[in-house]
Amino acid sequence: MARRLTTFSKFLITMLIILGLFFLIRFILNETNLGDQFKQVGETATNTTPSDGSTSSPAVPSSDEDVLTVQLVTWGGYAPGLYFNEGAQASTRSRFYKDYGLKVQFILNDNLDAALNAWVADEYDVIVQTADAYPLYTAPTDIYNYRPKVFIQVDWSRGGDVIIAKRGINSINDLKGKRVAVAEPSPSQTLLITALEAAGLKYEDVQIVASPDPVVAATTFKGPDVDAAVVWSPFHLEALRDIAGSKVLVSTQEQSHIIGDIMFAKESFIQQNRDKINAFYEGWMKAITEINASESNRTKAAKILGEFLNFPEEDALGAMADVHFATHGDNMNFFGLNPRYRGMKGEDLYSKMAKTFHRLEQAERVAPPWRNVVNSSAVSAANGRLVGPGFEAEGQRDFSAPTAADASAPALAIKPITINFNTGQYRLTENAKTLIDLQLADIAKSFANLRVRIEGNTDSTGSRATNMKLSQQRAQSVADYLVSTYNMDRNRFVIVGNGPDKPAPGCESNATEACREKNRRTEFQLIASTPVQ
Repeated sequence: MARRLTTFSKFLITMLIILGLFFLIRFILNETNLGDQFKQVGETATNTTPSDGSTSSPAVPSSDEDVLTVQLVTWGGYAPGLYFNEGAQASTRSRFYKDYGLKVQFILNDNLDAALNAWVADEYDVIVQTADAYPLYTAPTDIYNYRPKVFIQVDWSRGGDVIIAKRGINSINDLKGKRVAVAEPSPSQTLLITALEAAGLKYEDVQIVASPDPVVAATTFKGPDVDAAVVWSPFHLEALRDIAGSKVLVSTQEQSHIIGDIMFAKESFIQQNRDKINAFYEGWMKAITEINASESNRTKAAKILGEFLNFPEEDALGAMADVHFATHGDNMNFFGLNPRYRGMKGEDLYSKMAKTFHRLEQAERVAPPWRNVVNSSAVSAANGRLVGPGFEAEGQRDFSAPTAADASAPALAIKPITINFNTGQYRLTENAKTLIDLQLADIAKSFANLRVRIEGNTDSTGSRATNMKLSQQRAQSVADYLVSTYNMDRNRFVIVGNGPDKPAPGCESNATEACREKNRRTEFQLIASTPVQ
């Protein structure tokens, strides 16, 4: 005979059902995408538009003071943070939250002026820029008074920034006198300036057609008013399709260490929230190792990035392929914390462009020194914990031994300089070393993916055989100095001694001392030769 449930038993069963439903709902809200969507709907209904007036953001800053609010732009380099956060919104599903108890919200805002205003108003805790353009933020006194401090390098652009050119322009030297569309001041301008320097040219040697941004520059390129343009990938592809004979002249794939993305916050915020900044940095670095180690993780990151940027997953993967995610080791190098590193550092880029923007009257003053605008405490704090595979710096490219074809390969850029040697000698003087440091080293560091051909030339004084040997020895001495001082791969250099056989145009007869001096030159040439990975 079946027993009837007692009143207490019914109550107990009812409570168990209620508790089960409670934990089920809690799980859905906190551990699933559906729960995040419910939360976002609620946040959208209760939040108001930010004071920066941005319409590109999919969300507004959280009213929760415990949330780290980070502004991003449309760029593939930010995939690691979005991946580790499991999306843009602050969520308990986030690895930042699970591993560190940190709530992070990412906000898309491509209007950099509006983003800066929101940062000043404390609506954003962290905003983005590039190391080369950072002086534009630190030079103005009213902004510098907020004490901006860079605390992380996010990536190096590797193909995301591109100089395209029309038919007949086959080297950077060919840009002289040409009309070039470029956004100024901006990282695109930095790319152009440094490319011109590699060809011995100045910014004033081209006719600038100012554009509001690189996307407009790509559109301008399609018309008859410009010969070249500095644009973003993938917007250059359509422009190249529309203009017959046009080509990619150079990109950050070759000029691999010139556009480095960074994030910065106010000094007061970092001091008051060291644990948040340290956790954010460490989580970001862990995300990079996971994405680089697993194709499935990379695909997941692309999916999240695509949702954030409103890109198809395939386009998001392409955007990620145009950058090198800066690992912890890369950050150690970038912030000058590795005394053995001789490559391009953040300070190199920042200091160079601080002077350049002021010279071009695009900044009211030379920006403060690098040491005054960085805070590398998060990098230092993680140094003992972030060790092992995936956290190391990328290192320099390894080149195969140069071939005979490299001696005559077309040059992307040619920079003739005069390096004075004592008569009949090939050893570098101290003055010659200084000249190499100032005029050649940074070019070699920023174009780290290209071979360097060094051609020695002499006047016609003395025997041809002696001059041929001497010119090669002098070219070799320049390469030896770059190898020993900057730890560059010896195989990267192609050494050519021309003796008196390649006199400067107009000085073929060596008739005057001025011409003989021109002919005693060393040419520093960048040539496109694929390095060994």
